[in-house]
Amino acid sequence: MSTDPALVAALAASVLPVEIAVAARDPRLMPDAIDADEGGAVANAVPARVAEYHAGRAAARAAMVSLGLPPRPIPMGQDRAPIWPDNVVGSISHSKNACVGAIGLRADWAGIGVDLEEATPLDPLLVAEVCTRNERVWLGQQPATERGLMAKLIFSAKEAAYKAQYPLSGALFGFEVLELVIDRSKSRFTASFLQSQGPFAAGAILAGSYAHAAGLLVTGVAVGQSDC
Repeated sequence: MSTDPALVAALAASVLPVEIAVAARDPRLMPDAIDADEGGAVANAVPARVAEYHAGRAAARAAMVSLGLPPRPIPMGQDRAPIWPDNVVGSISHSKNACVGAIGLRADWAGIGVDLEEATPLDPLLVAEVCTRNERVWLGQQPATERGLMAKLIFSAKEAAYKAQYPLSGALFGFEVLELVIDRSKSRFTASFLQSQGPFAAGAILAGSYAHAAGLLVTGVAVGQSDC
């Protein structure tokens, strides 16, 4: 069963600065209008993937409209990342039952990352791959019934941080490059670079927020132009 797009948009908006516009769509429904410039990347994909892809683009264009901008196509680059119009920066994420697009003006934001995940425990076999030693120590300090979900939160937060930094670094790297500190009392986290990546020196920190509701984990990170 899909999650109400209005609720998904509200959750995503809650983890990003108010200046960033957010919209959501049902990833299992093909939008009424699609842009021909976007379709080549998934032309041979299964129907479910095609619907998910176009729903995400439709959400991002709706967010552009919320900013008072004309909706523009968002094709996929060779690195599979969205190619944003020159005046905006954004992020798109999908879960099984929801998709969201977040858009900010490039004059204000250098990078945006949003991630949606089903609020289910991370596969135990992935914990060592996703989590650093310090993060695993932190997980061991959480209630036993919540450790799998908190591991999924680490996964999601690293995904959001990676998306936010990518427009600046252009760097492809694994989970071991970032280390999280999560403040559960404030639903916030920081992601520290353990290795230098592009303009981010080792020790550089990205800050983000998260929400857990309606069966979803939603994480968001935004990098301001003044932060670069």
